[in-house]
Amino acid sequence: MFENLDPQLLDKIQSYGIEIGLSLIKVVLIFIVGRLIISYLMKGIKKLFVKWDIEASLTSFLSSFTRFVLYIGLVLVILQSLNVEIAALLGILGAAGLAIGLALQGSLSNFAGGILILIFKPFKVDSIIEAQGQMGTVEKIDILHTHLRTFDNRLVVMPNGALANSNVINVTAKDTRRVEMKVGVAYGSDLTKVRSTVLAVLKQDERINADPEPVVKFINFGDSSLDLTIRCWTATDNVWPVYWDNLEAINNKFNEVGIEVPFPQRDVHMIKE
Repeated sequence: MFENLDPQLLDKIQSYGIEIGLSLIKVVLIFIVGRLIISYLMKGIKKLFVKWDIEASLTSFLSSFTRFVLYIGLVLVILQSLNVEIAALLGILGAAGLAIGLALQGSLSNFAGGILILIFKPFKVDSIIEAQGQMGTVEKIDILHTHLRTFDNRLVVMPNGALANSNVINVTAKDTRRVEMKVGVAYGSDLTKVRSTVLAVLKQDERINADPEPVVKFINFGDSSLDLTIRCWTATDNVWPVYWDNLEAINNKFNEVGIEVPFPQRDVHMIKE
């Protein structure tokens, strides 16, 4: 088949074949060695993430992103080994990246917000937070959004960019919280008796901390009542049970000892002409 071909052409075909074969061998070797290096690097990076106690979702994303960047670098090394001009390719990739960045400006803001939330941890999964006019339990934090389950079982998906740049109240950040209740008693009531009665009720609840001790303070002359505020400290998980149980117990004790809790009333004076 090749008997009638020019010997010089055969030599060129042979040299090209050898050159292509050597290039393929070089590419395969670079790829194998590159994969081994990337594998060892990723194991070291994952160990660092575990040591730094980075959130699982952020660890997964950063691992995938780092692996992607390393493989892009490996591809560029392979292209350069084949004497491919990569400067123009990098320019095209840069222009494409700029265009994509402008088109996805909002998503990039959420992405940056997600990174900040996962690194600095203003709240975590299962935290109860109040933000963007919503309050509930954090179910999931991903790179772009935070998923919040409200107390009436609605799912609110919040963009991380807005959360990272606004006030967020983390209700469960501390181990203890102050419980505040307000009561009103009738004018003429003995405030010393009222105070001792309330403190006796609070003392029976083991969930209430002794230090700082509960306080009962007179705060206002209301339209129909003398208003008092009751403050005590308890574990964060017990805030609402302590509030509900003791408010009811205080009402029952008032009825028992004859302390009157008034209802709104008005005195009307009739003027006859």
